[in-house]
Amino acid sequence: MQTSQPAAGTHFEKAKELLEQEAAAIARAGERLDPASVDRAVEMILNCAGKVVAMGVGKSGVIAQKAAQTLTSTGTVAICIHPSDAMHGSLGVISAEDVVLVFSNSGETDELVSIQPALRARNAAVIAIVGNADSTLAKQSDVFLDASVDKEACPLNLAPTASTTVALAIGDALAMAVMAARGVTQEDFAANHPGGRLGKRLTIKVKDLMHESPDVSPNDGWLSVVKALSNASLGAVNVVDNDSSLLGIVTDGDLRRTIEKVGTEQLNILTAENMMTRSPVTASTEMLAFEALRLMEDRPRQISVLPVVDGEMKCVGLLRLHDIVRSGL
Repeated sequence: MQTSQPAAGTHFEKAKELLEQEAAAIARAGERLDPASVDRAVEMILNCAGKVVAMGVGKSGVIAQKAAQTLTSTGTVAICIHPSDAMHGSLGVISAEDVVLVFSNSGETDELVSIQPALRARNAAVIAIVGNADSTLAKQSDVFLDASVDKEACPLNLAPTASTTVALAIGDALAMAVMAARGVTQEDFAANHPGGRLGKRLTIKVKDLMHESPDVSPNDGWLSVVKALSNASLGAVNVVDNDSSLLGIVTDGDLRRTIEKVGTEQLNILTAENMMTRSPVTASTEMLAFEALRLMEDRPRQISVLPVVDGEMKCVGLLRLHDIVRSGL
């Protein structure tokens, strides 16, 4: 039996409609939030001497995990515990210095309601992000944040969709407000995200990627330079004096262009000094690799290698564009 295919764009229109419903739900949530309650919640987290413990069950448990991860990645220590686990031993990680963040659409989730007496006994502060202002969790918490929605985005008004999106957005808003209040910088953020592109750009230094300096002396003949280039396999060698001070750089291209210009009878007297690029652009060992990348690319003629010097301007390495690209910057 053949089934008829829906008209082109039918599913798109429904998906677009549901996205608009969720966006509208977030906008209405912003209007419903009590400013004083938000301020108090942010201050509670800012002044928390311990950690934030996020809790939820089912879909709300997933939102709690996201909230804990977002807080942790932006400078606030946070964990996520399932309330059932807490009732069977994990409660031991919660102290009076902690702030507990509970997520529940109904505000009557059995596991979360059941654990409230134990949390009060430990003097842990509770922030409830729930969808029912008249619920047990809303009334028993220290701070209640209204995450109610008029209707789920689900066509049957059953599956948690708009409600979980609003709870997620409020959790994000709390974390970002705390982050802003703490004055978290790009460098602070990168320190918690060393594997991400931003983290790499703000943490990886030239010394982490450079190769040991392939050196030749200015009086070395062209054949010695060729051998040094081949042995290093980096596309260039540094020309240094007896004190390892940088005099210049000889790249594969420099070598070829010089040999093309001179006659065969002059090859015997050709030296590294004759072939090198004098006073080349350099990178320091402590320079961020991303800054070195900009040095290579933000110029009329791009370069693919940089001599690396230390704090005393001694030549210590060679950095290739290929190495920076391979690092993920």
